[in-house]
Amino acid sequence: MVSALYVVWGVLLVMKFTLDVVRYRRQYRVAYGDGGINELKIAIRIHGNAIETLPLALLLLIVMEMNGANIWMIHLTALLFFTGRLVHAYGLRHSVMKGRQYGMMLTLFALCGMAIFNLIYLPWELVLTLH
Repeated sequence: MVSALYVVWGVLLVMKFTLDVVRYRRQYRVAYGDGGINELKIAIRIHGNAIETLPLALLLLIVMEMNGANIWMIHLTALLFFTGRLVHAYGLRHSVMKGRQYGMMLTLFALCGMAIFNLIYLPWELVLTLH
């Protein structure tokens, strides 16, 4: 399954973002919340944004593959999604509003593509069968 590659990438990305939060918590000795530390607030938000979007994207990718979507569709939407997540994280980290905007646009465009491809490859004969 090619989608397994993107599941691994997703895990690595979440681990990286988690370690960033842990690093700032240790550096600034903040156990809970953000302690009013801007760098920690940003790291928490980057991690949160990934956690909010990754499960849906990975589920959609796996279902696309299970339904028989073309491999290029899986790669295209996954690469757009992960590029969007990285661009968004960069924009947040460096206070670049365009990075945040383009990152979210790529993320949402990829999710929309995944949803559409899933509808196209959905086994409609099974869905519409009444038992």
